[in-house]
Amino acid sequence: MLRKPKLDRFNENVLSKYQIYNSIFMTLPFDDITNTGVLLPLFSDVCEKGYEENNNPTEIVNTFFSKYEEGANENDKINLLFRFIQYIERQVVLFDAIEDAAFSVINNMEGHGTLRSIKEEAAAKNKMQELQKYLQTFNIRPVLTAHPTQFYPGPVLGIITDLAKAIEENDFTAIKKLLAQLGKTPFFKKQKPTPYDEAVSLVWYLENVFYQSASKIYEYIQNNIFEDSPIDNHIINLGFWPGGDRDGNPFVTTEITLKVAERLRGSIIRNYYRDIRLLKRRITFDKVDILVTEVELQLYNNIFSDNKASMSKEVLLEKLHQIKNILKKKHQSLFVDEVQILINKVNLFGLYFATLDIRQDSRVHHTVLTNIIEETHKIGSGIFPENYLQLPEEEQIKVLENVSEKLNPDIFSNETTRNTIESIYAMKTIQKQNGEQGANRYIISNNRGALNVMEVFAMIRLCDWKTPSVDIIPLFETVDDLTTAGRAMKTLYTNDAYAAHLKRRGNKQIIMLGFSDGTKDGGYLMANWSIFKAKEALTEISRKYNIKVIFFDGRGGPPARGGGKTHQFYASLGPTIEAEEVQLTIQGQTISSNFGTLNSCQYNMEQLLSSGIINKLFENEKNKLTPEDRATMERLAEISYEAYKNFKRHPKFIPYLEKMSTLKYYAKTNIGSRPSKRGKSDKLVFSDLRAIPFVGGWSQLKQNVPGFYGVGIAIEAFAKNNELEKVQSLYNHSAFFRALLENSMMSLTKSFFKLTAYMKEDIEFGEFWNSIHEEYERSKQMILKVTNYKTLMEDSPSMKASIGVREKIVLPLLTIQQYALRKIQAIEKGGGANEKLLKVYEKMVTRSLFGNINASRNSA
Repeated sequence: MLRKPKLDRFNENVLSKYQIYNSIFMTLPFDDITNTGVLLPLFSDVCEKGYEENNNPTEIVNTFFSKYEEGANENDKINLLFRFIQYIERQVVLFDAIEDAAFSVINNMEGHGTLRSIKEEAAAKNKMQELQKYLQTFNIRPVLTAHPTQFYPGPVLGIITDLAKAIEENDFTAIKKLLAQLGKTPFFKKQKPTPYDEAVSLVWYLENVFYQSASKIYEYIQNNIFEDSPIDNHIINLGFWPGGDRDGNPFVTTEITLKVAERLRGSIIRNYYRDIRLLKRRITFDKVDILVTEVELQLYNNIFSDNKASMSKEVLLEKLHQIKNILKKKHQSLFVDEVQILINKVNLFGLYFATLDIRQDSRVHHTVLTNIIEETHKIGSGIFPENYLQLPEEEQIKVLENVSEKLNPDIFSNETTRNTIESIYAMKTIQKQNGEQGANRYIISNNRGALNVMEVFAMIRLCDWKTPSVDIIPLFETVDDLTTAGRAMKTLYTNDAYAAHLKRRGNKQIIMLGFSDGTKDGGYLMANWSIFKAKEALTEISRKYNIKVIFFDGRGGPPARGGGKTHQFYASLGPTIEAEEVQLTIQGQTISSNFGTLNSCQYNMEQLLSSGIINKLFENEKNKLTPEDRATMERLAEISYEAYKNFKRHPKFIPYLEKMSTLKYYAKTNIGSRPSKRGKSDKLVFSDLRAIPFVGGWSQLKQNVPGFYGVGIAIEAFAKNNELEKVQSLYNHSAFFRALLENSMMSLTKSFFKLTAYMKEDIEFGEFWNSIHEEYERSKQMILKVTNYKTLMEDSPSMKASIGVREKIVLPLLTIQQYALRKIQAIEKGGGANEKLLKVYEKMVTRSLFGNINASRNSA
């Protein structure tokens, strides 16, 4: 039987079901007023027709009320708009659940990029031995972060899961009840979550999704690729940031770090306990049943007993292997496979579940080190010379490589200094309780050079840790820092103390690269090209010094923050970039959309695995850039970068974001524990802006500037010079450039300039809006010329259809948001006399953020 095209499967299994269940949802009474569900479709129609006729949001809202709610007073209008918001954000949830339910139908679970496909291709090309060899060293590491791009509270995520299951089973009664529950469940968080709250939310995914999916992938590799031969490699490692990520988050304390580590340990042991209970019902044979009971009791004591029995991964594995051997020798291998699955899980997750990374900003480290020097001088310590801070950088590094002491955090009155030192001691505590992998990575954000790494190296050794079992990971983010990253690492590789440290760590160096802040700093093309070149330079210098470099990518959900078609990106890197591991952050709605169900989690982790395999085994040389294509890419990036820098320098750039976007409302949403900007100043400073609200502000305007600005200008420069064929050649030959343009097309597809077209008449911002719109049109036209497509995203019809439905759902919400923003601007221009009404419209803007962001979950 022929499989229907993906778009047809989407229309049948997602779109048609959404139309059916949405019609049910709209008729359910959620409050005393029952006409909201009747009026919302009418409002949607008015919005669509209004924008076709080039009306602005205010005119559209006023047209609706004059046509369908004539005589409604201001209060009645406001109440109805708030009810519309509540309905629309729940429509998004319904659509999410339907897409989740249809995931395995829409996506071929054994198609391109899956392990079965990879295995069959390797077998056909006589590369099975090469595949086995590669999988003995290759790893993927999805790192879950609590960065605030997910607006669903825990109860709503639970409803999505249950609703998806009911839809999959066509359980109409359950669907109706869950829709009713959804209508009455609040979306808005009255209080900001603590970092521990965020950790608990993400641990749910570890317990209920990753635990099973990762195990299933490992089992497939073991049985079908290695054919039961031993695998001396994890293949899948999980990372975790909530509770350890201190960068710009004053609410992450040492107590929370230790509490999160304990939660991770307790969660994985709880999962093992559930599995051993199931095994106990099957392994009821003489003598071996006693061993199973012993393991059960030990796990129980580690979860529920106040006096937890000491337990290690090694002891647990030893018992499980004893059980397995007895089953093989005396009981005809009955239930051996089930025991092996549990052994695999213990090997994968140990007693830590996911590695808790510690992260802090380099500027904080420098301030802390300065304070340490001052305070130790007061007590007569000779750790640092008196003139350390006046020494040149090379001399400072020489001092730092030799320090070794036991600092007591209690002697420091400065809270930041004390917390930073305590966080290092916490890593030692976690390693003792959960195993070394429980917390063995320290990330330095905003890393400028070798000195920043040596400062952290010194601080760790000052915490009574002469030979630390910690990987120190510099995070290079800005275009300038990416350019000098190779030079910084050469300094470290040739430093005797740091080289000795790397030798103890297996001569591996992890380096993190920031897509989000890179794009914010340098624009879309330059950020991605700078990271590509930095990876090449870092690979070259690392290979020269016999260091295996591992790249860790700080990627967000949308293309403007490094997201988009992730599999395609990693499969395109080529032989000049080390690719022994794929490590990347998984943020916000990307966790629930790409890894939120067993099917989607397994599929997307297999895609990550296959991207590395394809890059290394099958298409490596094809992805090597020719000198001509490299020169084209370099010119495109430079032209784009210059255009983006000029755009940022525009005097209206910051005022536009501040006055015309929703940027300042992100802090009021209570979706994350972290402040929405770094600095404490009331004045908006570009360098203080976090990437998430920066990209989010453009996204809410439906302008998506960070995902395309400069692309059109750069390509047009070639076209004007009669050199467009050079860009077309680059596109045809380079999978890397194709991935960039196709991700940019996604940003353009999600833009809708008719929403804000009224701004072109604004006295202050009209010219600025026009410049953005011109670049949008230019980028669209130029990309279509290069790709030879007739429409954007021509190669991804089902994804484009999904985006289209989501954009249609939230169009009324966007209209309400812009209507409220215009009301706020009018009140403020009038002197802001009506403070009460101002707060109401500000709340309307804040509430409208939720559904708009959640509807973009397919951005990664």
